[in-house]
Amino acid sequence: MTSGSEAFEPWAWRDSAAVLAPVEAIAAEQASLPVEPWDLEQQEQLRDCLRRNALSPQTFQRAHALLHQQGGQRLQQQADALRRALVGETVSYVRNRNLNFTNHCVQHCSFCAFRRDPDQPGAYWHRIEELQHRASEAANTGASELCLQGGLNTAARLNGSMLGYYAALLRALRDAAPGLHLHAFSPQELLFIAREDGISLQSVLESLCSAGLDSVPGTAAEVLSEPVRHQLCPEKLTAREWCAVVLQVHRSGLPSTSTLMAGHIEAPADRAAHLLTLVALQQQARQHQVPGFSEFVLLPFIGANAPAALRRRVGRDQPDRAAMLALTAQSRLLLGEWIVNHQPSWVKLTLEGATEALRWGCNDLGGTLMEESITSMAGAEGGTSQSASALEAAARSVGRPVRERTTLYGERR
Repeated sequence: MTSGSEAFEPWAWRDSAAVLAPVEAIAAEQASLPVEPWDLEQQEQLRDCLRRNALSPQTFQRAHALLHQQGGQRLQQQADALRRALVGETVSYVRNRNLNFTNHCVQHCSFCAFRRDPDQPGAYWHRIEELQHRASEAANTGASELCLQGGLNTAARLNGSMLGYYAALLRALRDAAPGLHLHAFSPQELLFIAREDGISLQSVLESLCSAGLDSVPGTAAEVLSEPVRHQLCPEKLTAREWCAVVLQVHRSGLPSTSTLMAGHIEAPADRAAHLLTLVALQQQARQHQVPGFSEFVLLPFIGANAPAALRRRVGRDQPDRAAMLALTAQSRLLLGEWIVNHQPSWVKLTLEGATEALRWGCNDLGGTLMEESITSMAGAEGGTSQSASALEAAARSVGRPVRERTTLYGERR
């Protein structure tokens, strides 16, 4: 088993430090710059700072000011106008199926109601044949994508090899549903495979690409701030390790999504550091002319069934919709031209809340999913499936045209 930086390419480990925004420096801006109402001039200053250097003190000042703005009509209108300028009026969605193939997990994140030990009530690990059946069902109902994620299951091996199991799973799904895009395995899962098998991350990526991997979900990021991660998920990969995985994923020709889990113990400085890190990573991808982030997804914290300690500390079972809509707008304004597709989570916000997010900077409603386990086990109220007609109706209810897309935002034919 490898540990530390051994699994990474030397360049990726070096560059991961360079793209990670220092939350301490951003937090220091709280005492150095008064927060004034956000206006077009400040937005243009932020844009110019990001273009020059996403991690400069001047950029930290602008990000600090933006992330301390109160929600309201002014912020909403600015985010909506930027969305319109960058991606137009059309709302998109994808027909997909979510396959959370196991909840066996060796980690114990303080927010997670999904993970189980193998002998616990509610533990499951779907057989590959069952997953093939579900993939075939998805293809037969018109899906274009399978989204595949699970817990960190040390028993998931084929002839002693964890990589062998994951590659066999991809090949089996490809055989069962030819042509479906395989959007699979978070940066945490990818690094876990490498370390469990004692091989390089690059070997993992090359083997999984050969087996059919098309893109990677940008989950396990939570908040890219070590002080927060030490409390939320101390066993998880570090913020720097997450960045290093993503750098290698992109350089290997694989696009990924990006996410932020918010509404728990994080502060505005943590949110700013996270979003600026995403910009820096996207700038690296563009500099090297490789795929980068295809979208940004805000993931509000669900506390209903979360472990008791964090639930008590947060003091809320469901997301604060007004606060999450304000953060939706702030994320659109900060990520700007660097990540143009923004998606709310109807599973976490409900479809009504996600529809409202279309007025606050979002241009996409995500996937139909067909099934979902991680957030629903946390106690979310949004459900586990939406029909294409329901997503289309949601977009039209706010006066916007709608289209079905591919995973990477192409036209579905």
